[in-house]
Amino acid sequence: MATLSVGEPQEMEGELTCLFLMIYFEQITDLKLSHFLCFYHQTISLRQNLIKCIESLDSLVSLRELDLYDNQIRKLENLQALTELEQLDVSFNLLRKIEGLECLTKITKLFLLHNKIMSIANLDQLTSLQMLELGSNRIRVIENLDSLTSLESLFLGTNKISRLQNLDGLHSLTVLSIQSNRITKLEGLQNLVSLRELYLSHNGIEVIEGLENNKKLTTLDIAANRIKKIENISHLTEIKEFWMNDNQIDNWADLDELKNAKGLETVYLERNPLQKDPQYRRKIMLALPNVRQIDATFIRF
Repeated sequence: MATLSVGEPQEMEGELTCLFLMIYFEQITDLKLSHFLCFYHQTISLRQNLIKCIESLDSLVSLRELDLYDNQIRKLENLQALTELEQLDVSFNLLRKIEGLECLTKITKLFLLHNKIMSIANLDQLTSLQMLELGSNRIRVIENLDSLTSLESLFLGTNKISRLQNLDGLHSLTVLSIQSNRITKLEGLQNLVSLRELYLSHNGIEVIEGLENNKKLTTLDIAANRIKKIENISHLTEIKEFWMNDNQIDNWADLDELKNAKGLETVYLERNPLQKDPQYRRKIMLALPNVRQIDATFIRF
């Protein structure tokens, strides 16, 4: 099923203007869309086509958003004219390298999810970047992020990362997601004082530690690790969501670590030894009376 959507043409300072162009499921194989690219565009979306090369975009100097999700692109190239671009999505393609983005100095959101990227590189000029999505690639090391001082959200899930490192310069970071990697130790987060959401599920972490400076955390997801004890988080008084399911917690006294979090609303503890207790839900409610949801079930009052 094909979808074609073209924004209503308008006159803008003597130019024919089309605010957006979307073509989905059309089996387009290239970007030589001369009959569409005659307009002044702000958004172009060519999702789920068969495009192999990025080309023929030189006239789109006012483009703000470019969506090439789910195509067959192997290389980031020919983007140098898009100096006004603010959002680029080349997820679900065949990229092996981050390259060709040096001129995109106004970009704030970059999505490169589900490619074959081996390393984080060539982002030094993207100092306006606020969101970076690199999940489901082949990245082994967190590196080359020092210049991204405006970065607020970093997504690195489902890679091959074994260590939390090289994050010290990301003072604006509020969301960090490194789920489904190979991390065994909580470290390297001491400078992330603005961090509000931390997602570390499906790793090999054994001890909760290294969060002394992350006092603004509202969400901590450390599910599906190898943790035996809830500890070192009593200072996280802003926590609202705490995900600790699929670990090895067996002591009810551990819940005392969460008593200072008066705004705690959701707790996941299922598939820990604690859940075998017939009074499982009741004991959580007694220990944490402000909680409104235990695992996937809301509490009825």
